[in-house]
Amino acid sequence: MGIFSRKNNDTAPANPQMAEMGREFAIARRHGDRKTMRRIGREFTDTARGDADTTSFQQGQEAYDALPPVNPPRRSRRR
Repeated sequence: MGIFSRKNNDTAPANPQMAEMGREFAIARRHGDRKTMRRIGREFTDTARGDADTTSFQQGQEAYDALPPVNPPRRSRRR
């Protein structure tokens, strides 16, 4: 176990493009970019073909959501 250890994820997404789209959606959601979220949502509904694509999209979201948010540096503020 190290700092950068990852979970052993034996299940690879069935559709890597959908997983990447899900990851981009999670990034936009974390940053509050509703315009990009709507664009990706429309693109997903237009291109998704079945449960495998939906599962891949969700796996991409979960992979990004598993990463903790980065805290910006304090910039030498005194307390």
